[in-house]
Amino acid sequence: MSLRLLFHPLSSFCQKALIALYENDTAFTPQIVDLGDAADREAFLKLWPIGKFPVLRDERRDLTIPESTIIIEYLDTHYPGVTRFVSADADEAWRMRLWDRFYDLYVNDPMQKIVGNRLRPADARDPRGVADARARLQTAYGMIEREMAAKTWAMGDDFGMADCAAGPALFYANLVEPFGDNHKTVRAYFDRLMARPSFARVVAEAKPYFHLFPQQDAA
Repeated sequence: MSLRLLFHPLSSFCQKALIALYENDTAFTPQIVDLGDAADREAFLKLWPIGKFPVLRDERRDLTIPESTIIIEYLDTHYPGVTRFVSADADEAWRMRLWDRFYDLYVNDPMQKIVGNRLRPADARDPRGVADARARLQTAYGMIEREMAAKTWAMGDDFGMADCAAGPALFYANLVEPFGDNHKTVRAYFDRLMARPSFARVVAEAKPYFHLFPQQDAA
């Protein structure tokens, strides 16, 4: 099989890439990487020394493609399917990329700040950083609330790359900073994402690893 995805099911950015693969039933070989295993880590670092997943390996074209956004655009170009993730229209395309980056940078990143803080020793925690991350999430929720008021998906009627980013980001963000009653439109959008078969599959595959997610609050 030409395509091989190196990933971990619990990772939000890996889930983002998986959603794109599942949307179009793209054939690929899944390879779960355990960075805690010395052999797995060494092999992965040889392929991508940065050590971050997901990474897509296209054996047919002898290419290694890192980063979830780049992976999705690569699939859209070289392994297209019924769902097109970025519009051919230039203006629609930059708007899609904007919202893709929005969910990565302003939902996923602050969520990971909060989660990362929970994993730190008590004497190394960063209460100020966590407070800033929670404030950033609340700002992002407010923007999504307004943006999605008259939309089904991030760009309107068609599911795309930004929705691949939004699903995992909102899933974990809601666990650490719940949407609350003031963000009913965000909740409705998230419910649509959860009902999407590609994302529902990603969540189901991550469930065996949920015990690794730090549940306690350590602000």
